[in-house]
Amino acid sequence: MAEIFKRSKPLAVNPLKASQPIGAALAFLGLKNAIPMLHGSQGCTAFGKVFFVRHFREPIPLQTTAMDQVSSIMSADDNVIEGLRVICEKNAPDVIGLPTTGLSETQGVDIKRLVREFRDKHPQFAATAVVPVNTPDFSGCLESGFALAMEAIIDVMVEESVVVGRRKKQVNVLCSSMLTPGDTEAIKEWIEAFGLRPVLLPDIGDSLDGHLVDAETTPLTLGGTPKGEIASMGESAATLVIGRSLAKAADLLKQRTGVPDFRFDHLLGLDACDAFTLALAQISGQPVPARIDRQRAQLQDAMVDTHFMTGFLRVGIAADPDLLLGLGTFLAGVGAEIVSAVAPARAETLAEVPGHSVQIGDLEDLERGALKHRAQLLISNSHAAQAAASLQIPLLRAGFPQYDWVGGYARTWVGYRGARAALFDIANLFLGNHHDTPAYRSIYRTDAGLDPQERAPAGAGLVRH
Repeated sequence: MAEIFKRSKPLAVNPLKASQPIGAALAFLGLKNAIPMLHGSQGCTAFGKVFFVRHFREPIPLQTTAMDQVSSIMSADDNVIEGLRVICEKNAPDVIGLPTTGLSETQGVDIKRLVREFRDKHPQFAATAVVPVNTPDFSGCLESGFALAMEAIIDVMVEESVVVGRRKKQVNVLCSSMLTPGDTEAIKEWIEAFGLRPVLLPDIGDSLDGHLVDAETTPLTLGGTPKGEIASMGESAATLVIGRSLAKAADLLKQRTGVPDFRFDHLLGLDACDAFTLALAQISGQPVPARIDRQRAQLQDAMVDTHFMTGFLRVGIAADPDLLLGLGTFLAGVGAEIVSAVAPARAETLAEVPGHSVQIGDLEDLERGALKHRAQLLISNSHAAQAAASLQIPLLRAGFPQYDWVGGYARTWVGYRGARAALFDIANLFLGNHHDTPAYRSIYRTDAGLDPQERAPAGAGLVRH
């Protein structure tokens, strides 16, 4: 069990953390015809929008209540109600996400009360679901904000029901913030291989990847989980929960609907993939498809091919808790050693990270730990490129944001094929940075300072008899 070390500095140097409102907005961006509206200043939303655009390279619909200095002191309640009215009137969204920010939380806003007032004043917009969620950015991280939004979505949009299994082939999938658009697509294919129909919540693979539009911006998300599909989650045969951070959301869904669930901390590596595959076989009553068996054999072969590179490889990882646990467990399973582990916020999963300790901190802590323990590889988001360059070791980009690596946001990590690709990338990074031990040259050699061409040939100067 890893020992958790608290923050030891009064400030962040080269920050690792992305805020809770950004995490909540990401969850809402995975819903169809939706838009998040952050309750805070324009700067809070603009900063998040820049992060999303640089990471996903897609138009990002994001709105703000635009709190200014007057409304921050007096009251910003009218900003919320008027903002909701304008969005409903102009864009007619199916869902509006309403996360708070540090500014509105410091003001002491009751965001749920404001939604009730909006409903009373504008009953004509009853068809639009409004999901309020408290996500102060002075606590938690992207992962916790995402999880809070997921819980709020289920609370608002999933009704209590007693019709479990009415849709015998339908399975719910609660996707944590560590999953990429490529991951969600792979999970869909994985589930469909067993003859099942997945309903992903949220589905960022459909909404934040692969859309070409003529307009420079889009008022609403172009894809994602439809509102009607969320309402039907109580009729599914089972729920698959990916990520420990979604435990409360999963508990709420099970309480509301009675749908049995299968929970997985991650889907990285052989053991995790086997557990997920067996769960799908159990739910569907079908044998494991031949192509899934083939992918598993390919991963096993890749583990053999790369074990000289991954065995005893010293790795430093900085990521949100779910991803940190997944990456750490995956690498430890192929013989690597986690010498430096850093998370931006506390979570119960951190104690299970395979390593001696986990530091709650920033990328400076990662760099210091990697230097102390002579790490050979760093794994983190694009902000860690500076630390990797300083240490002169390679960086494998993972997590959010990735703005200096085209396609990084769409990379597939989960499944047998995702693990195989990750092993090959890690092995190639190691080989590209591996330096053989130079040949020993004695300081007493008389030609030590000469160019190779000027040195005496081998055997020269020997007396022949």
